[in-house]
Amino acid sequence: MLHTSTDTAAYQRLEKRFSRIARLGDAQSILGWDEAVMMPAGSSAARNESLAELSQILQDLLRSPELADDLAATEAETLNDWQRANVREMRRRYKRATLIPADLHRQLMMACMECEQAWRRLRGENNWTDFAPLLQRVLELSREELKILAADQKLSLYDAALERFSPGLRTEVVERIFGELRGFLPDLTREILQRQQPHEKIEGEFPADVQKALAKQLMQKLGFSFENGRLDESHHPFCGGTQRDVRITTRYNSNEFLSSLMGVLHETGHALYEMNLPLDWYGQPVGQSCGMAIHESQSLFMEMQVCRSREFVEYIAADVQRSFAAQVRQPDTLSAENLTRVVQHVERGYIRVDADEVTYPSHIILRYELERGLVEGTIQVKELPSLWDEKMQALLGLSTLGRDKEGCMQDVHWPGGAFGYFPAYTFGALIAAQLFSALRADVPQVREQIRQGEFSALQAWLRSKIWSQGSHLDTLALVQQATGPLSVAPFRRHLEERYLKS
Repeated sequence: MLHTSTDTAAYQRLEKRFSRIARLGDAQSILGWDEAVMMPAGSSAARNESLAELSQILQDLLRSPELADDLAATEAETLNDWQRANVREMRRRYKRATLIPADLHRQLMMACMECEQAWRRLRGENNWTDFAPLLQRVLELSREELKILAADQKLSLYDAALERFSPGLRTEVVERIFGELRGFLPDLTREILQRQQPHEKIEGEFPADVQKALAKQLMQKLGFSFENGRLDESHHPFCGGTQRDVRITTRYNSNEFLSSLMGVLHETGHALYEMNLPLDWYGQPVGQSCGMAIHESQSLFMEMQVCRSREFVEYIAADVQRSFAAQVRQPDTLSAENLTRVVQHVERGYIRVDADEVTYPSHIILRYELERGLVEGTIQVKELPSLWDEKMQALLGLSTLGRDKEGCMQDVHWPGGAFGYFPAYTFGALIAAQLFSALRADVPQVREQIRQGEFSALQAWLRSKIWSQGSHLDTLALVQQATGPLSVAPFRRHLEERYLKS
């Protein structure tokens, strides 16, 4: 893909170079997916070396003196708005590649892979003792990297961490937003818990193949293309792969099916974003997703705003009943009314990925406060179990002492070096609520369309406002353009409407 012009020779060379980088990055992504889903455990050392070598090749391409020369030469070229945004994103990648020493990059990558692979085993064993030194190594190397990035960008260490995942987001904004959430969520949660209607437990044996068939049916209805994507199983559900080869994973529980189904629909939101990024800019930095807060907004829009709504449950109830009529012990527990109560049930729990949308922000606030301390050096890795327990009790009234697999070992993010990622989840929830509020204003009949299983207008609206925009703007600017300034108010209204007025 070239956006040609006679006076943009340097820019054209940059597009060619970044197309090559993108193709190698796609191969790296598929290898990473395979490592998490298909690779035999005994192959981990060899795979780590392969991934590290490929990463080094990408770093070398990004550090090229010719690339630097062409970036400088574009200053004298006449570029359109999207081309200028593309150069901005190219510069961002070039600076990070040249700032971080090759040896540090390789050490950090290897430490993250070693820690993450050990985490998969040690978490199940509740073995904090053996896990802590591995996490300590990842943190030390991550801090070295963040110090370099922070100095160059004139940011605090934690702002530099945020910038990697949600460009434009700053600690000041996170503190303000999380402060507002802390101000009303405790009382709102108590009120919802007091007023919510009880549901009947759905009991039975639910074979994985039946769960998968239903999930795939609904994925396609929402717009997922199996010509360019897959659904598989992994230890931790995720969406990976590439824009033209999207890989979703989930995990199945034979005793219940809704957590896996909702997890798949969550990841489908991620996948639809990737599949619908602007094809004209495929392989270019500006054509890629706009950070993880926007990415999480797409998954939470699909899961929370759409798929846990009463309208969507009414739409899928008949398919659920057909799928599991033979497996469920009490057929009436699969009624639309009971299914709605189950998927909208609010309960304080230990596990973030299983949390409802009311208590979920508390899980993120806890992680934000701890990882900010880790990054800034005010919290030590050895303190995590006790501090996690302390904050869990304060925010959710639960103790995790002696239960580290349900506490500070439950997430893959820190083992993978993803410090600064967690706020993206709650910002994603806020953005999702604001997007759905704007969608309802633009398409007043959208709730009834969801009830009928019609998603074309919803898809078209998201494609126009978010999917087609790539990285043309940063996080908060994209929200501003789509809906106006980011606010907590639409999220609060959504919770009150769903849980107190329905």
